[in-house]
Parts: sequence; C-alpha cells; structure tokens
Amino acid sequence: MIENEEATLTHHAPQVRVVTASSCSAAVPTQHAAARDAVPGAAAAEPGSRRGWASVGAVALGAFVIVMTETLPVGLLPQIADGLHVSLGLAGLMVLVPGFSAAVSAPLFFLGSGRFNRRSVIVVLGLTVLVSNAVVAVAPNFVLVLIARMLFGATLGAFWTVVSPVGPKLVGPAGGTRAITIIAAGISGGTVVGLPAGQFLGNLVGWRLTFAIAAAATLLVVVVQTVVLPSIPPDGRTHLRDLVGVVTRRAARFGMAAGAMVFIGQFAAWTYVTPFLMDHTHLSSRVISLLYVIYGCGGIVGSLIAGSLFKRGVIGSFAGAATVVAALLIGLASAGTIPWLAGLLLVLWGLFWGIVNPGTLVWILDAAPETPEAASAVNVTNLQIALAAGSGLGAILVSSTTLQTVFLTAGFIVLASAVLAAVAARFVTLARRE
Repeated sequence: MIENEEATLTHHAPQVRVVTASSCSAAVPTQHAAARDAVPGAAAAEPGSRRGWASVGAVALGAFVIVMTETLPVGLLPQIADGLHVSLGLAGLMVLVPGFSAAVSAPLFFLGSGRFNRRSVIVVLGLTVLVSNAVVAVAPNFVLVLIARMLFGATLGAFWTVVSPVGPKLVGPAGGTRAITIIAAGISGGTVVGLPAGQFLGNLVGWRLTFAIAAAATLLVVVVQTVVLPSIPPDGRTHLRDLVGVVTRRAARFGMAAGAMVFIGQFAAWTYVTPFLMDHTHLSSRVISLLYVIYGCGGIVGSLIAGSLFKRGVIGSFAGAATVVAALLIGLASAGTIPWLAGLLLVLWGLFWGIVNPGTLVWILDAAPETPEAASAVNVTNLQIALAAGSGLGAILVSSTTLQTVFLTAGFIVLASAVLAAVAARFVTLARRE
C-alpha cells in the first residue's frame, strides 16, 4: 500500500485505477479515459503479448543507442581534440554538456509533451540522436560539435522521461518491473559498445567515421521501433503540480537523496577508472577495453536479475547492492595493484551496478505510481546533476590527491547511500507488489 497522504489524486486528474501485481505497480487509465486519449497509429499491443515484449526490446534498443552515443566520445577525446585543434580539457565538454542539457530538458519536456503519442515521441527522439551523431561526424569546428552534443543532451533527458515509465504500458503492470529492467539492460549494452567501440573504431577509421557509424546504427534502431512499437497514448495533460507532487512525497525524497549519493560516488570513480587501471593497476589499453566489455555484460546480467530482487523489496535490494558496490570500490582502492583481483572487482562492480541503477528508477516510480512520467522527469534531473557532481568531485580529488583516494572516497559515498536506503526502509512504504 501507499501512504495515504501520498496516494491522493488531484481533483482534475484523469480517472485511474492503481493496479498492483507481482512485479510492478502502475496507474492505469480507466476504460473510457483510455479510449478518449487514444491516438491514431500502430495498433496497441495486448499487455503481456509477444508483441508487447518485442516492443520492450525495441525500446531497450533505443536505450542502447542513447547510452552508446553518450559514452562514445570518452575513447575519442584525444583524436577529437587534435582534429578540431582544441585542448583535451575543452574536448571533455562533449561528455559533460549533455548531462546538464538532460537535467534541464527532462522537466521541460514533461510539461510540454503531455498530448503527444509516446510512440511518435520515441521515434522522433531517435531521429534527433541520429541528427546529432551525423552533425558531429561532419562538423567543421568544435562549436558546432558542442551544439550537436547539447541537442543530444536535451534528447537524452526527454528520452528517459518518456521511456522509463513506458514498460508497464507495453506489457501490463504484472510485467512492468521486468520491462524496466530489460530497458535498463540496454543501458549496460550501450556501455559495452560505446567505450570499446570509441577506442577501436577511432583507431581504425577515425573519430568522424565512428560517429557516422553511430548515426547509421541509430537509423536501424529507429526503423525497428517504427515497425514494432504500438500506439502508446499519453497519460493526459501534464502540470507543474505533478512535478511538485513528486518531490513533496517522503518516499520520493528519500529515493532522490539515495540515488543522488550513489550516482555521485559511482561517477566520481567511473570517470577515472581508465587512468586508475593504466597507472595504478598497470594494465594495457587492450586489456582495459576487454574489461569494459565484461563490465557491461555484468551490468546486463545484473539488470535482468534485478526484477526478481525487486519483487522482494525495492529499497532493500537497492541498499544491499549499493553496499556491495561500496565494498568493491574500497577494495579497488586497497588492492587495485593486483591485476587479476582488480579485474575481478571491476566485473563484480558492473554486475551489482546493474542492480543499483534500475533500482533508483523503480524506487521513484513506486513512490508516485499515478504520475510515472513526472516521477521519471524528476529522477532524470536529479541523477544527471548528481552524475556531473560526481565527475567534478573526481576531478577535484585527482588534482589534489591520488587515484586511490578517489576510489576510497567514492566507496564511502556509495556506502552512505546504502545506509540512507536502509534507514528509509523503516520510515517509508512504496506501492506494494502483490
């Protein structure tokens, strides 16, 4: 059940019935409301049907492309800096700028997109990613590259706002959490491809052709989504009070605080994992690329098993997985000079982060089940700001201390997030999963 003070719907909200099932809770429009909001387009998929799950797979492919595009520049920054005659630090804005754009665009997109069919929105956002990658591939100067990355960041925020709650709509509330974790597996898949592909393709064909290949891959995903996705009617009009309503809920505030802390710790360490493995563990770039692939595969596995764990309790699963991630980061700081042990800890890091990452989203969605897109928009803004803060903290620590200190600090921040989640479990109740 949800706390009574947090389950009250506004007087003018569409009529909904809150549906709970073994793996998800969601607010589903009543029959006449659904009919009223229907938009012409592809036929709707029957919840739980094969087409419904194929649609979830198509959305996961979109997540894959988004994350691949987000991480692709990391392995290409030296080439981009040389090719466009800018400093390496300035080229690094290609990684940082999209996060800030996403943080701003998520709530704005939520407020302005309430009437649009979500199928059309997902396809258009995919085309926008395609345009961004294509512009970067041919841009004559860094200013145009940065504008293209700002466009991508805005698309990133809009994409996660719409896509995160769409799983339960495609397969029904009974499979909603599983759908969310499958989409989250696309995030890990994008990490698997983005980091190593940036290094490999950059050395093979250059950074411009690498982004052109990313644009072609995005086009293929958009085609698949156009064919597979059914009509996904919007929830109705969106209001600023929906966003305010999310952040005023105690369960959501606990989730935002825990999520922000775990992202700060995660990305303080992850931003500097390559120099850590090269300078501290003394691994070759080829071995590091292989470890990134295994890390991402571990994340996929973690995301897929997260759904079963969340049935037993989202907050408890988050706290447990975050505790393990904290221990792994502290372990890397303490024993990272041993190559085989560092590799093992990195793989386990990917596995348990694959549980923590979707846990931040499911927590917020279950704290506000009748306004899922508002909850998702708040979550995107919160986590993107935390991501940037984590990267900034890592930069400060790297410039003033050592790489071991970065990982040790990150580990204790993640541990603090786990403790906060354990405390939250005693004070808040999310939508029950029965």
